[in-house]
Amino acid sequence: MPWIQLLVSVAAAVLLTFVVSAVVGLVVGIVAKRKDWAKALVERMRRPFRWTLLVVLLTIALRTSLPALLGSPWAGEEAVSQLFRCAVIVVVAWFVGALALFFEDLGLARYRVDTADNRVARRVRTQVLILRRLTMVVVVVIAAGAVLLGFPGVEAVGASVLASAGLVSVVAGLAAQSTLANVFAGIQLAFSDAIRIDDVVVVEGQWGLIEEITLSYVVVHIWDDRRLVLPSTYFTTTPFENWTRRNSELLGAVELDLDWRVDPGAMRAELDRILAGTDLWDRRTKVLQVTDATGGWVRVRVLVTAKDAGTLFDLRCLVREDLVSWLHRVSPQAVPRTRVQTVEAEPETRRPARSTSDSGGLFSGENAGSERTQLFTQAIPIQRDAAPEPRPYAATMGAEHESDPRVDEGFDGGRGGGGDR
Repeated sequence: MPWIQLLVSVAAAVLLTFVVSAVVGLVVGIVAKRKDWAKALVERMRRPFRWTLLVVLLTIALRTSLPALLGSPWAGEEAVSQLFRCAVIVVVAWFVGALALFFEDLGLARYRVDTADNRVARRVRTQVLILRRLTMVVVVVIAAGAVLLGFPGVEAVGASVLASAGLVSVVAGLAAQSTLANVFAGIQLAFSDAIRIDDVVVVEGQWGLIEEITLSYVVVHIWDDRRLVLPSTYFTTTPFENWTRRNSELLGAVELDLDWRVDPGAMRAELDRILAGTDLWDRRTKVLQVTDATGGWVRVRVLVTAKDAGTLFDLRCLVREDLVSWLHRVSPQAVPRTRVQTVEAEPETRRPARSTSDSGGLFSGENAGSERTQLFTQAIPIQRDAAPEPRPYAATMGAEHESDPRVDEGFDGGRGGGGDR
């Protein structure tokens, strides 16, 4: 019976899928007990392998049994064929992509980033992650092209697109200029070794770690657990600080403004005691110097080193806290102070009286001074006009004044100072 043949074919395909999957899983599981890569292969390829095998076997079973059941050609044969062809392309692309991810994970497993000197590992990890994204893009594009090329009429559409490729390329280039720039910038960052995963950077005034690098943007994990997302072109066009470009060891400074009575030798001994009691210091550099002594304070700078940026920050905080506590406990005179000097008011100095015989005045000196005194103090002569016409009252009053000698005496005494008033 044709129906029985169809059911048997489908059942055989499903059964064969489970049998093959079980056998392959058993073999790989035995190897996985000794090899870590086999365990990673099982975790990564289990589902893609089963679904790919099932779809391929079902396609073979239906293509062999349906013509016997419905005849050849049968209604809907083209649609069913296209459906199974697209399904096979999709699962094969899934299988290829999973296999590529497995090999990339296998390469990443050889380079650990949780070690002290992990610069090479971080560089390889950055490049592999960029290649992983490129691989996924290529697989998806090829799979989509294979699916589209199977439909009738796509050839004509492709010919028309190629005919206008010049105009379309110009328009697409202008529209996607920033996107393409970020894509090429991401590839450049991956292979130029400018930044890597877990690099310590300072961007936009923020300190953080490079958490993710994609083809279009970079994610920076800031110290307060925020994420700063920057376009890839930012790291190719804008200056930024990379604290782990060559190695992860760093040198940090602690500066203190103290009083002039500070004892640098005692502080240096205290610094030795602090560093000897902590594991944060990598024992490469320890320096305590007086770098400035102006403005009423003495500036003391401490230089210490640590294995990475996070450890260095903790070490600087520890040194600063312990030195401040030591200053208050042992050397309080070194705590910075502002001094104010009180000055008593000076007594007012009186100028000595100048003698009239001094030669510096206008009316002083010898004969020349006497002449000038007479010139300015002699009587000023009175100039009278012609007698006005006589008027009754005014003439009488004028005559009285002219006949009164006290008027002349008073005027002369007031001008010259020689008369008695």
